[in-house]
Amino acid sequence: MNVFWFIPTHGDTRYLGTSDGARAADYSYFQQIATAADTLGYEGVLLPTGRSCEDAWVVASSLIPVTRRLKFLVAIRPGISSPGMSARMAATFDRLSGGRLLINVVTGGDAAELEGDGLFVDHDTRYEITDEFLRIWRGLLEGAHRSESIDFIGTHLKSKGGKLLYPPVQNPHPPLWFGGSSPAAYQVAAEHIDTYLTWGEPPAVVKQKISEVRARAAQNGRQIRFGIRLHVIVRETEEEAWAAADKLISKLDDETIARAQASFAKMDSEGQRRMAALHGGKRGGRKELEVYPNLWAGVGLVRGGAGTALVGSAQQVAERMNEYASLGIETFILSGYPHLEESYRFAELVFPLLPGRERATVSGPLSGPFGEIIGNHYAPQAAQS
Repeated sequence: MNVFWFIPTHGDTRYLGTSDGARAADYSYFQQIATAADTLGYEGVLLPTGRSCEDAWVVASSLIPVTRRLKFLVAIRPGISSPGMSARMAATFDRLSGGRLLINVVTGGDAAELEGDGLFVDHDTRYEITDEFLRIWRGLLEGAHRSESIDFIGTHLKSKGGKLLYPPVQNPHPPLWFGGSSPAAYQVAAEHIDTYLTWGEPPAVVKQKISEVRARAAQNGRQIRFGIRLHVIVRETEEEAWAAADKLISKLDDETIARAQASFAKMDSEGQRRMAALHGGKRGGRKELEVYPNLWAGVGLVRGGAGTALVGSAQQVAERMNEYASLGIETFILSGYPHLEESYRFAELVFPLLPGRERATVSGPLSGPFGEIIGNHYAPQAAQS
């Protein structure tokens, strides 16, 4: 079970939908979160992409020297950037980081944002472009290991004599990750992607998506891995966790929710539509927003993309993660508000309960005290249960 964390390059807060409790999204804060994730034992971090975010490639590159083993899941944008330029960026990042790059293929679901970036095509055409983009991108990186060039003529994209002189560390290329809930997205995943990502829908829905993508991949003679993107609100008790969930949206008002939902409704993303359907745009308590045991849709009231959170005690959150793992989910990409504190909270409470996971700080020799020394003399011991 691989667990990733999140770098909030579009901002962080203690209360959704308001500037109360907000934090500046600056380099110092990004570095603090990346360093925490690296030392706590997270496998990697996801950096979001889009006009609401700082540029993912610039931020991720700046975090290479302040981390040791952390992997970076960074987006490429078919139709916005060229496959050749994206391939060179990926190869360079992979070499400079010592093979710590993962690629998040983002086709995009906000037509207004895409038009602002110069892309004026419909939903299915974007996935046609993504397919051609990846054929060129993969060919360039694979060819770099053999000093070969490629020629490609597609409906939307072309490459004549395309070549990379410097190959990436990872062979044939940094792994491709991707999420999408439409049939067109499933087909791209089946033909190109190494890890398919789903947002946090109820397990029965996730199971169905995994089955569909896995079957399509098999038809192409391929196997594929699966991951899930979720927020998490974990506390020592279930009551504390649900109180924290309520507090997170306690300053939201109906006007703010309506504005956010109106913006999301303009998107042609099937995944976003499914996220919105979980809460119906209506604020409520646990009864209204708990869409499956310990799965809460409150975040999606004002946040696009991943809109659900695992809420509960450490044992409950671990049990729910294991339920998703039993369906075939291998990687969990998590986040929490605020991201710095919650990265510690999750690692301390949940890592010890997950198969094959434990906090890096207690798995080897310690450079200093583990806990505060008692009476200036005694090392602290675990509390008696």
